[in-house]
Amino acid sequence: MGYELRVVHEAPLAFAEVAKAIAPAGFELSGADEIVARHGAAAHGVARWRGQVIGEPGSDWQVAQLVRLTHLLGARLVGEDGEVYVLRDGVVEVFAGGGVTELGKLDEMIEAGPAAWSP
Repeated sequence: MGYELRVVHEAPLAFAEVAKAIAPAGFELSGADEIVARHGAAAHGVARWRGQVIGEPGSDWQVAQLVRLTHLLGARLVGEDGEVYVLRDGVVEVFAGGGVTELGKLDEMIEAGPAAWSP
């Protein structure tokens, strides 16, 4: 199991609400609980439904897709250590420990594709 990022919404979201919100933005449901996004002709996992939306990103592309998904749901993306991932002026940022770190431009992160991080 990798590092989890959770989509946190003020009021609990029902699966039907999530499904309705994600479809117009190009996200799809694969199986009963996986949310996927396409890059080229292939669908790649972004998150799973486990009573809430949870992602275990392995690439910048997946982080960017989670940020985009979170924005669609009007929620916050929170890491296991309490850091918060946000989109501001087209840039993905992480707020942690009183500081802010830029991860990159959302469009560039998505364009780069789902290539996995190397160790």
